[in-house]
Amino acid sequence: MLDRLLAVLVVAMAATGLLTLRAGTPATGWLYVLHGLLAGALLAAVVLKVRRSVPHAAVAGRWARLVLGLAVTLVAAAALSGGYLWVASGEILSIGSWTVLTLHAWFGLALVPLVVVHLVPRRWRLLWPARRRSPSSRDGGLGGLGALGAPARGVSRRTIVAGGLLGLAGLAGYGSAALIERLRGGERRFTGSRFLPSGGVPPPTTFFGEPTPPIDPAAWRLSVGGRVGRPVVLDLDGLRALGERDAVAVLDCTSGWALETTWRGVPLSAVLDAADADPAARRLIVRSVTGWMTSLSAAEAADCLLATAIAGAPLPFANGAPVRLVVPSRRGLDWIKWVSEVSVA
Repeated sequence: MLDRLLAVLVVAMAATGLLTLRAGTPATGWLYVLHGLLAGALLAAVVLKVRRSVPHAAVAGRWARLVLGLAVTLVAAAALSGGYLWVASGEILSIGSWTVLTLHAWFGLALVPLVVVHLVPRRWRLLWPARRRSPSSRDGGLGGLGALGAPARGVSRRTIVAGGLLGLAGLAGYGSAALIERLRGGERRFTGSRFLPSGGVPPPTTFFGEPTPPIDPAAWRLSVGGRVGRPVVLDLDGLRALGERDAVAVLDCTSGWALETTWRGVPLSAVLDAADADPAARRLIVRSVTGWMTSLSAAEAADCLLATAIAGAPLPFANGAPVRLVVPSRRGLDWIKWVSEVSVA
């Protein structure tokens, strides 16, 4: 039962963590709360697993399983420690060029394949409830056809109690870290990110640490195609001629910082109008010269900006110049830098 709970908790943590990478509106705040509660439950389950399994494995001489199990434990401990340190510290913590929250995410993703390897092949069956033997199978009734009966019905009292205790552990961990943060004077956005001073220029970060690509602004072009009446190719002056405006928006980076500042650029809707985009189209694909891309709904696109300036100054190349996508409803993962193409689908 404990192995099954561990597997479910790891998958649930990974799933909620991945979903939070793009959840940028307060309506999605419950995802972050659920992720935090699952962390406390996983911590308690890992402690129980270590106490129960390590002594037995050592006595039985199952060294290969023991080494793999300890690897899973260490990675889980690193992921959980990163998350709790980020909350309880009350500030932006970094190790070199990486924030502790980023390391938390990478360790969490690394944990999933380790758990899969740990379960395969002998323990994979633990993810499914055991089957009960039917009474007739004990004496070979029906020629042995009843050797495996129907799956066990219902949920045992032990499972309910264990689930309840893990739920309490989740609440305790989530509440304790939040209390320490408050005592230290820390404050976070609903995403867990901490605000930088408003009105400035954001740090030049990328998700995979890619360098700034070499781009000649005079040679740069934006192509707009797909379900459009007239495909267009715009240079920087042609883009600006569609009409610029200012917009205050929060860039919330998945590495754990957030910045509210003023962006200046051309509404994405103006570019779509210039290309006579199909009003029935449901999706937009925005691509970077690096190949990075994002998919937006028509409703999200209505609030987007193709920014050429920030905080009253030209957009720096490290921050996405000549053109960067501003998506108020998403986190920084979808604020595509060095935009080169818009495709209507």
